Amino acid sequence: MKNNFFSAPATLELCTKGLAILSLVTLSLLLAQNSLAANSINETPSRVKPSNTAKPRFSLSEANKLVQLPLACVEHQYPNKLQQTLASSEDLKSPKELHPIFYGCFDWHSAAHGYWSLVTLLKNFPELDKGEEIRALLVRNITAEKVAIELDYFEKKINKSFERTYGWAWLLKLSDTLSQWDDPLGQSLVKTLEPLSSDITSKYIAFLPKLVYPIRVGEHTNTAFGLSFAYDYAVNSKKQELQELIASRALNFFQDDTNCPIDWEPSGFDFLSPCFEEVDIMRRVLSTTEFPEWLDSFMPQLSKKDFDIPIAEVSDRSDGKLVHLDGLNFSRAWVFYGLAKQYPQYAHLTDLADLHMAASYPNLVGDSYEGGHWLGSFAINALVENIQE
Repeated sequence: MKNNFFSAPATLELCTKGLAILSLVTLSLLLAQNSLAANSINETPSRVKPSNTAKPRFSLSEANKLVQLPLACVEHQYPNKLQQTLASSEDLKSPKELHPIFYGCFDWHSAAHGYWSLVTLLKNFPELDKGEEIRALLVRNITAEKVAIELDYFEKKINKSFERTYGWAWLLKLSDTLSQWDDPLGQSLVKTLEPLSSDITSKYIAFLPKLVYPIRVGEHTNTAFGLSFAYDYAVNSKKQELQELIASRALNFFQDDTNCPIDWEPSGFDFLSPCFEEVDIMRRVLSTTEFPEWLDSFMPQLSKKDFDIPIAEVSDRSDGKLVHLDGLNFSRAWVFYGLAKQYPQYAHLTDLADLHMAASYPNLVGDSYEGGHWLGSFAINALVENIQE
């Protein structure tokens, strides 16, 4: 044993000291890691600023650019995603045969908000360069005969859930905007569209009491989004039953929600924010005394003047699902604008909305069809929401 460097007691003593030192180092690293984690939770996420921070203006020149998007798609039949359930081989028809009004823009709901975009731009800017072209298109396509065919499709039992509730909401928003357009054409078209609007209203009234739980996703079936546009239509069209039902269901779904996990957003294909869409419907249905109290519980961080959230990043605008994130930037913006306009204590959110707009707006005109067939409507809705009344 003379070749051993240490005796057994010495070896044991050295190992004991080594383990003690190692434990201290490990504890220090864990404490440092926990401290960093705690700081990251308390810190506002850093803002990713877009390269072009110019604020988009809802002007005639911009409207003349934006109108190119719906004009290029509302009568463009293919490509097309019918989302169709077949009852028999007789249902195998072209998009235009099945939906003689809403056959363009890739799918039914995008066609609906494509028409809404045309009406909204012409309503706000009667002097549009292509104003007469738009009028002719509206007269040509929104006819009693074509509405009857669209209605027949919705009334088939097998199509009971068709476009529920995303397309429903956009159809009612189109009707709502037509009714508020101070122009004989608008008043004529809203009457022509009335059978379909009434059917969608009835579908909401039949469906909402059966929906036990809200759908909290960032895409088409989001319940809060489906309620918001329909609520505006109900208020402006004096559809009291629909208005009261939406208010009741929204309160049932969302009134007790607290601390929305905004840090979990976005998901990879989101074009709506589950948290912010909930804010958007609740600011409509709660009173001006109730809503701020609810929001302080639901998203208390929004009241902070330095509130921030990273802008959604799009990696490939030729991918029809990844480009959804441009839509998320626009829909976040319209929520921020609407909230700031209704409640001045949230005016600081306007700057954040502007940055979201600036990040995605330059990519609209000239974009691939994957985004071009629908994103213009989202940008236009955000611009309209920012109009100071």
